[in-house]
Amino acid sequence: MASDRIFGLSAALVTPFAEDGSVDTARLVLHAKTVLAGGCDSFTLFGTTGEGYVLSLGDREAILAAVAGSGIEMRDSVYAGVAAVSIDDAVAQSRLALDAGARGLLVAPPFYLKGVEDEGLYAWFSRVIERTGETARGVILYHIPGQTAVPISVSLVSRLKKAFPGVIAGVKDSSGRWEDASAFLAEHGELAILVGDERLLARAMRAGAQGSICGLANLAPGLLRPVIHEGRDSDKVVRLVDMICSLPVLPAVKALTAHVHNDNGFVRTRPPLTDLDPALARRAAAQFDAILAA
Repeated sequence: MASDRIFGLSAALVTPFAEDGSVDTARLVLHAKTVLAGGCDSFTLFGTTGEGYVLSLGDREAILAAVAGSGIEMRDSVYAGVAAVSIDDAVAQSRLALDAGARGLLVAPPFYLKGVEDEGLYAWFSRVIERTGETARGVILYHIPGQTAVPISVSLVSRLKKAFPGVIAGVKDSSGRWEDASAFLAEHGELAILVGDERLLARAMRAGAQGSICGLANLAPGLLRPVIHEGRDSDKVVRLVDMICSLPVLPAVKALTAHVHNDNGFVRTRPPLTDLDPALARRAAAQFDAILAA
């Protein structure tokens, strides 16, 4: 990483798929190396933008093996998402990534039941960490209530960091709400507070955040780097995120990744997503180019 002081910029790496629906590990490794060369401090596999919720253990194993065999330094550059409802599945995903050498984990809460109490979430996270064992490290708690409908509270973070000192490393706030980001910063500023909504990043960095795991880093890591490392506002970042959010977000990020690489092999999504309509993809590409050129 570029700095020991902050987490920095991590691309929520897209997962390319072949025509038969299998993971395209060659394209994934190429893209990972591209974002690192373009300004990212690390990348995160199996996150929301990476469609981690539809990746099997076999898929994950193949991706981790391809990345580890590519010359990328796992302990410096790779985080791995964990998206599961059962404790057994979450432990299996965690152990697989950590045994492969990943620096840390981005762990989402169990997302099937809604309205669960913090006591139940505390028990779930605790058992996952305990059963992951001595290798458990770099755990970033993933607050993304728009997708999971299971928020991670400030008080839950307090309990978990006290119970697992040195293991709980941070919180990723993907709520898109400044109120949530500022609450995590106020109570847990010694942890790596990461902000997923790139439009809030500059403000968050100036308030003590440590960086981001985000989708836009697939497309414009060089544009985001000064936002994170210098707290510099960027109208282009805001305009790009607004444009992407006007479309089906994950298919749009993949279509724009294809545009950046000039390779339509990056476009494909896995069900239940559908690929971005080609006309929308062409329009998004034109808007992307125009914003960057402005």
